[in-house]
Amino acid sequence: MIKAVLFDFDGTLADTAPDLGHALNRQRIARGLPELPIAQIRPQASAGSRGLLGLGFNIKPGDDDYESMRNEFLDFYTQRLCHDTCLFPGVDELLDQLELMDLPWGIVTNKPSRFAHPLIEMLGLAQRVACVICGDETTNTKPHPEPLLTASNKIAIAPANCIYLGDDIRDVQASLAASMQPIVARYGYLGDGQPPETWGAKYLIDHPEELLAYL
Repeated sequence: MIKAVLFDFDGTLADTAPDLGHALNRQRIARGLPELPIAQIRPQASAGSRGLLGLGFNIKPGDDDYESMRNEFLDFYTQRLCHDTCLFPGVDELLDQLELMDLPWGIVTNKPSRFAHPLIEMLGLAQRVACVICGDETTNTKPHPEPLLTASNKIAIAPANCIYLGDDIRDVQASLAASMQPIVARYGYLGDGQPPETWGAKYLIDHPEELLAYL
């Protein structure tokens, strides 16, 4: 029996790709490179700075310029954190229904707390959410199960009684490792690897409110 719903943030609850992409394109323009279209940026948005810098500059953690580029990217992102970011269509209605059903809902994200908490506040979710677990608030990040288990413990609901909705293969891997039911948000970013049907989740949805069918 499902007693709580946990959500990934970027690409699941909120469409953050436009503001993340703006930060990346500022860096590219400053180096004489053309802007990348949002359609090219969107699949990497769930991977944060690592994925976006890899897309924009073909660099990875450990490369000589990576840390300075990452710091610049995060500074640019901070300056325009919630300009074009919004909840995906249908998310607010889904959350309304969960609250009417007295089902607590929480957020488990790899996004650092200095970005996640202000965004959650600006999107009007801070007073509604039962728990928020960010990427720098646990020792391990997804796909490790620790963040999901931390959320389960915080809301005092067993993992087996929780659904986790996410848009990345790491979300499914973390769910299964935590003994939670994974559901894939096929309307999200999805990355550019294996198709979501192969990730190991039993259920996939194309619109947030479809989640209600599994409750």
